[in-house]
Amino acid sequence: METKWLEDFVSLAETRSFSRSAQLRHVTQPAFSRRIQALEVWAGADLVDRSSYPTRLTAAGQTLYAQAIEILQGLQSTRAMLRGHSTAGQDVVEFAVPHTLAFTFFPAWVTQLREEGFGTLKSRLIALNVHDAVHRLVEGGCDLLIVYQHPSVPLELDATRYEMVSLGQEVVAPWVRPDAEGAPRYCLPGSAGHPLPYLGYAPGAYLGRIVDQLLKDSPVAMHLDRVYETDMAEGLKAMALEGHGIAFLPHSAVRKELRSRKLVSALPPEIDRLEATMEIRAYRQRPLPAPGGKAAPGAQPKGSAAALWNYLKAASATT
Repeated sequence: METKWLEDFVSLAETRSFSRSAQLRHVTQPAFSRRIQALEVWAGADLVDRSSYPTRLTAAGQTLYAQAIEILQGLQSTRAMLRGHSTAGQDVVEFAVPHTLAFTFFPAWVTQLREEGFGTLKSRLIALNVHDAVHRLVEGGCDLLIVYQHPSVPLELDATRYEMVSLGQEVVAPWVRPDAEGAPRYCLPGSAGHPLPYLGYAPGAYLGRIVDQLLKDSPVAMHLDRVYETDMAEGLKAMALEGHGIAFLPHSAVRKELRSRKLVSALPPEIDRLEATMEIRAYRQRPLPAPGGKAAPGAQPKGSAAALWNYLKAASATT
């Protein structure tokens, strides 16, 4: 039996929907259903009454739900106590961050925290793709998750299980190396007969999905020839700096290059704007409640992480 099966089951008991819980657990609905069935095989009893809608637990399911809360709470408490054996574990805040934010946003944000009054932050950064970063938080493998959020590619985390603080905004737009006169080497939109070399994100990359939607919604048809792809914005920037094509990049990734005119906008004057504004969010897992409604003693966030979260909440409330 795997603990994620219990987490799946608790989510199902609370949402009463297979599709909604699969979404919140960041798995496909067929995979989620298989995990619930595997838990039923392990339990030797039907846990869900599939003849009703919304989904309802059987008597055995109700019993397991109460026990699952205690089991997960106990595991979280034990993990907190084990981490507490290390002094560094109390001081270091662990972040799960997608690669692009790890290279662009995170270093400047830590500097901002120090300069604006929070002080020195001891941190451990785990750079992952968006899916794995979210999974890291869901599995309890980090203190905080930092991610982009855009309406075209919503990231849904159950508000009863996760808290969110907005850290700011980020704009992604098309940039290109200039020619000897300082004009864009390639200028959108291109033409059907002469498509422009395009440096794109790999399939499934979060920024790639946002850019794809941006291009789809553009009032002017874009004619692009994908000549290179990677899932990292820094990789696209390196290729753009070498003059290999147009890349849609977050502003924080190209701030220095724009000041030095090593990169310029790929938009002509007649196209006013072709950009997407994303929110940068921080998430943390809420402590699991005990049956009496109070947080489990060992499930509280560790000191440094709690102090940072309280600081971010206070800062967000004043902006």
